[in-house]
Amino acid sequence: MNATPPHEAKNRYLKDKSTDVTDSTLSNYETTLNVFCGWLTDEADVDTLNTLSSDDTQKFKEWRLERVKTITLKSDMTCIKGFIRFCEHINAVPEGMHKLVRVPKPSREDEVSSDLITSEEASEILDYLDTHEYASLRHVIFRTLWKTGMRRSSLYALDVDDFDDGSKPVLRLRHRPDTGTPLKNKRRGERDVRLDRETADVIADFLKHNHPSGTDQHGRTPLLMSTQGKRCKPSTIQRNIYTVTRPCHYTGECPMGRDLDECEATSYNTASKCPGSVGPHALRRGYVTEALNAGQPRDVTADRVDMTTEVLNKHYDHATKEERMERREDYLVDV
Repeated sequence: MNATPPHEAKNRYLKDKSTDVTDSTLSNYETTLNVFCGWLTDEADVDTLNTLSSDDTQKFKEWRLERVKTITLKSDMTCIKGFIRFCEHINAVPEGMHKLVRVPKPSREDEVSSDLITSEEASEILDYLDTHEYASLRHVIFRTLWKTGMRRSSLYALDVDDFDDGSKPVLRLRHRPDTGTPLKNKRRGERDVRLDRETADVIADFLKHNHPSGTDQHGRTPLLMSTQGKRCKPSTIQRNIYTVTRPCHYTGECPMGRDLDECEATSYNTASKCPGSVGPHALRRGYVTEALNAGQPRDVTADRVDMTTEVLNKHYDHATKEERMERREDYLVDV
């Protein structure tokens, strides 16, 4: 076997996968493998993978479980299993070692994330943005994600030309892998998304007053651009959502009773450390739940946000039992 350092094998694996998966998936792989390879070298004294044992991967799994939820551990260990299989291919570990990597099987309750934004919270945040950050990059990011339920990666992929501010405003989502913006479901994920008038006005005013203009390296003008004239990274979208969903940001007060002058989560780069903040996916879950509560059909909602009804039912509909009862109310007949 070859004496391959963990981080060298990781870099080769990521390069190999770069043509098969989206940028966001590749980024997730990189995050997981950075943790794994860092643990191998720092904690397990594995300098080259030819000394890796199944006991090492099991000890990592136990170490990681103390720090993340079971569903996250499942994702991590699935990624590591694929990495070990690749390492077999390059003769860095013994043949068949990937079969010894144990992937946990979370319960249904563990598999479903409960993070979501409610319509009341979203309305309060939008009121704040309308007053204090109108037509800003953050305003566009939050309002578009909340009002459409689209993925962060879909918002990232939009160009200025994809926005139609006509009598019936539209955002056109297109799969463009050759110029750096693939959609998760590729061509199947392409669709036109109708916008309400107020959201369209916010985007139009952002483009008129606050958009840096210019083009990226592919000659495209991204809808979301940094002040440096580059397409905003998915991490920028995420950090803006973490920032604006911190209760202290839009209310001026901390419901956890923290001293805002001493809190570690009050900066843009540390906002995710706030227990009250959420990431972009919470808006997607919130949109789906609130749309269904408002009577929007499941197939229409699933089509609008580009997911199957099975995934919608399992992972995105977080209605309470009372809300589900009220949904059925209009369809009940006396028998």
